Amino acid sequence: MNGAIQQPQGTSAVALVRTLGIVSTVCGLIIVAAYQGTYDAAAANRRLALERTVFKVIPAAKSMSEWQATPQGIRPVGGETVAGAVKFYAAYDADGALAGIAAEGAAKGYADTVRILYGYAPACQCITGFGLVASKETPGIGDKIVTDKAFLENFKALDVKLNAELSALANEVKAVKHGTKSNPWQIDAIAGATVTSRAVGKAINDSAQLLLPKLVPELEKLGKKES
Repeated sequence: MNGAIQQPQGTSAVALVRTLGIVSTVCGLIIVAAYQGTYDAAAANRRLALERTVFKVIPAAKSMSEWQATPQGIRPVGGETVAGAVKFYAAYDADGALAGIAAEGAAKGYADTVRILYGYAPACQCITGFGLVASKETPGIGDKIVTDKAFLENFKALDVKLNAELSALANEVKAVKHGTKSNPWQIDAIAGATVTSRAVGKAINDSAQLLLPKLVPELEKLGKKES
């Protein structure tokens, strides 16, 4: 009979579980630390990308502030976001005067959701700028919405006037078959990229229908930005 003392099997199992627990805890702490260490930088990058897109769709803009349009009126984003509120960005020129409004829109495209940002000019009640936030459309086809000069012409003065009651757009914004545009609220689609073109039209229409009836009656609140 071997005189060596044998280690109970239960002891090995407990040690293994303890070791796995320690490893899991350490890994969790590393992941949390990495997330916290990069969160601020990632948020800053997203903010910078957003700012660049806002300045692209509103070329005169030199600064911007975040607002939200609620059923009770428009207010700056600084505290709690109101349920059902629509976020938008007030852009100001070098003198602090309102240069335009930027807002996001999204709609299903050919491959995935197309997210866009458009610039609204209160003076003409029209959209005067367009930029892409995110898209997974087919390279060389769907991405023409930001490279096709004829398509971008749609957003020089796209009509988004409200009806007499200021309750909705007077006319639905939508993309039409290439070459058939006959009204200023229509978007001349790109031949071969009709689905993506329609997604842009729907994204703008859906966003503007929610935002503008709340925003337009209270535009004076945006006023002039303090220097």
